[in-house]
Amino acid sequence: MSTEPVVTKVELNTPAPASIIVTDAEANPPSPTRVSFFRGTLFQIFVVGICAFSAPGIWNAMNGLGVGGSQSPQLVNAANALLYALMTITCFAGPWLTNAVGFRWALSLGALGYPLYAAGLYVNNRYGNTWLVYVGAVTCGISAGFFWSTEGAIATGYPEQHKRGRYIATWFTFRNFGSIIGGAISLALNVNVNHRGQVGYETYLAFISIQCLGCVFALMLSNPEKVQRDDGTRIEAPRGIKWRTELHEMWKLTKSKPILLMAPLFFYFGWTAAYPGTYLATYFTVRSRALGSFMSAIVGTIACWLTGALVDIPWTKTRQTRAITAYILVAMFNSATWIWAVYIQNEYRFTLPVLDWSNQAAFGRGFGVFMIERVGVAMVENYIYWCIGNLSDSPGDQIRYSSILRGIETAGICIGFGVQAVPTALIATASINLGLWFFALPFSYYATLRVIRKFNELDTNRDELSKPPQQVDTIAEA
Repeated sequence: MSTEPVVTKVELNTPAPASIIVTDAEANPPSPTRVSFFRGTLFQIFVVGICAFSAPGIWNAMNGLGVGGSQSPQLVNAANALLYALMTITCFAGPWLTNAVGFRWALSLGALGYPLYAAGLYVNNRYGNTWLVYVGAVTCGISAGFFWSTEGAIATGYPEQHKRGRYIATWFTFRNFGSIIGGAISLALNVNVNHRGQVGYETYLAFISIQCLGCVFALMLSNPEKVQRDDGTRIEAPRGIKWRTELHEMWKLTKSKPILLMAPLFFYFGWTAAYPGTYLATYFTVRSRALGSFMSAIVGTIACWLTGALVDIPWTKTRQTRAITAYILVAMFNSATWIWAVYIQNEYRFTLPVLDWSNQAAFGRGFGVFMIERVGVAMVENYIYWCIGNLSDSPGDQIRYSSILRGIETAGICIGFGVQAVPTALIATASINLGLWFFALPFSYYATLRVIRKFNELDTNRDELSKPPQQVDTIAEA
């Protein structure tokens, strides 16, 4: 018996993306087949989430301590600038790697460089050597670009459309859980260090151990053609595409309106990454930095889930209304946050405080603005990836979207860390953060409208497919 999906007459007149085969689950219910848990989209999100926890999640935990837990912001900021410069290149090369070896091996190879980065910080912390910091940055930069582009395509392209906001939040929860665990470990090891400086070297041994697991867990992932969605749709990401064809598709997508509209927000999102770690290292004691790493992951996870629920859960009938509401909330919250941050930073450039939780009055203001910034960043992160996830249903296309936009993001991170490595006054960095945010806002609004336009097209197609067969035939013949 053939297992190919039934195609109605009207569907023959509607071209589908080359890299995805879709059957409408409502108009033509698929044959009742049992979905294997290990092939389902939830398990795939668990796998990519575990990898995100053990690789970039622990990396974020280290940098959440304030420039990797180091006493010298300049060294780690310079290493991170080098790392993200290489990531910018390898992010754009993500589609070629997945085309050659598939999503599973691309994810595994992408996780290999993270333990070497942590090893470089360990050697520098314990023995004062700097060469392995740069070797780790180069290795991690090459592999992490592939990891970022691949994990983004999986998280946005694998899930069913009505689950994307929550599954993206699940992915970020695992990633933030790395910061929660890493922050808890560091807080336990440094709870009595109530002065500025570097964290204990024992902290890095725990980080290295966890990061070595990422490349192993990645091998549990299913490639797109083997994934089973519960709505009956099938996903495929063709392999064996010639490099010239892939280059042409990437260039065409780079010039498309969705990319051009999302690019400013992704660059802003990347640029801001260098600021919080330098802020912690400049003004906070070691144990306060550990607390910041721990708490920022918790509040970020909550904010990410709330944003995902806002766009997914049908609290109002139309997805269009939920999208606009989420955009307005994200825009207002982050605008107010950066205005407040610039005000506080302007005060600190004169007072140069050393903040510790033993002095609650002074500590609360500085730590509070840091926490609010983390909430705003998490809201932006979920929303921009939700937008990407709704521009295409195909991991074949999503790997291109993810590679281009994450490449722009890493370029922003690279420049941000490079600027902080000079070093640059934090009031200047905070002011640029504010300016870039307001520059990106109108572009992201029009990107939201494009997502809404796609929702309108899907609603129209669904209405046509729900009409009686004889009426569908009349429309098709007309």
